[in-house]
Amino acid sequence: MSIESISETREQINQKILGDIRNRKPVFWENDSHIPFKNLKGQLDVSVLEIKDAEARLKRFAPFIKAVFEDTEALDGLIESPISEIGQFKSTLENNYDFSFPGKMLLKRDDLLPIAGTIKARGAIYEVLRHAEALAFEEKLLSGYDDDYGKFATKAFQDFFKQYTVVVGTTGNLGISSGVMSAKIGFNVQVHMSHEAKQWKKDYLRSHGVQVIEHKTNFTEAVDQGRQSALSDPYAYFIDDEHSIQLFLGYTTAASRLERQLKEQQIIVDEDHPLMVYLPCGVGGSPGGITYGLKQIYGDNVHCFFAQPTHVPSMLLGLITKKFADISVYDFGIDGLTVMDGLAVPRTSQIVAKLMSGIFDGGYTLTDEESNRLLTDLKDVEDIFVEPAATAGLMGPQKLFTTTAGKNYLIHNNLMDKVDHMTHIAWATGGSMVPADEQKLFYEKAKANQ
Repeated sequence: MSIESISETREQINQKILGDIRNRKPVFWENDSHIPFKNLKGQLDVSVLEIKDAEARLKRFAPFIKAVFEDTEALDGLIESPISEIGQFKSTLENNYDFSFPGKMLLKRDDLLPIAGTIKARGAIYEVLRHAEALAFEEKLLSGYDDDYGKFATKAFQDFFKQYTVVVGTTGNLGISSGVMSAKIGFNVQVHMSHEAKQWKKDYLRSHGVQVIEHKTNFTEAVDQGRQSALSDPYAYFIDDEHSIQLFLGYTTAASRLERQLKEQQIIVDEDHPLMVYLPCGVGGSPGGITYGLKQIYGDNVHCFFAQPTHVPSMLLGLITKKFADISVYDFGIDGLTVMDGLAVPRTSQIVAKLMSGIFDGGYTLTDEESNRLLTDLKDVEDIFVEPAATAGLMGPQKLFTTTAGKNYLIHNNLMDKVDHMTHIAWATGGSMVPADEQKLFYEKAKANQ
């Protein structure tokens, strides 16, 4: 394996990558601003105490969640997904791309998360619950954190919350997550949806009493429309996918739960047994929050990579150029169109990009054709359907082990003698809520366009 020539500076490497991004070629990028986590601890804007506070809040609400959502009863009101090995898919990936990699490949099944069937449920539901709790304390409906949160399911609480509105802008999944929970609490809900949003998601929200406002614009503009709408109403609360630290905190809580699951499966994570995690990335909140939480637990023994479509590499552009949210894929002449519609975000989150600029280990892009193949292969060999955006993480090992930049990452991080002991996790971000006829259409379209 070759390390890039010492005469080739990091700036030159990044310029080459930017050229490939502009030409919509798949890339693997090693974060040149990455800082060892042990050197960052104590200097970060989000503390471990805030993460613990978020975890405690979700536990307080568990009785309410269990009472109103039947699919959470088995976990006593915990909103969590399983993790499973996908050995047959691993073999198929290796055969398709003529390579092999040792260790286990696991799929984190956020496509099966209760209530919303999407990773967005982690952040959105948390923020809705936090807002409801704050209002309840303000109105003295709760006596303290040790009060019975099952009260939130009562008519008295529902009637109180009816005077308030929750507003969100989304490509779809954030709207489903926040919309369903908000409506269940009693809030009025207004969801602003961009042109990428699927019709079934709009129909689903409307069936839950949510007001859906359709925009013929991209994600960034739909979010802004929602923000402006909320500003004009003193009783409205806006869930801001671009700027919310509460969404981010909701995502961080996934880390301690994953830690428990790995321990239950007797999977070791330490310096000699690295954990490699591949996360689909749109605006950046969910991969950012999960990475942040995992780094707090495993430090530099976990390596987290965000995955984006070649036609919407917004986080990649923001981090490489150091312009964060001040650059859009349109500035690079990229159209922002992809089958991975849940990742169709032309401009990244300023808060997340800045916060994670030294924490993300790297990122990569994949083509629509690659996504299509991943979708059909996963269904064919594992009988698991995920929506297109959720396929992005599945390509991680191929990018890491077959690209020059990926191989160099292994060398630079002293991982070459540890590859036999790695555990690889692709994070599936959604799919179970997709209606059966839509799943069939996704599959057929993907099969025809590989």
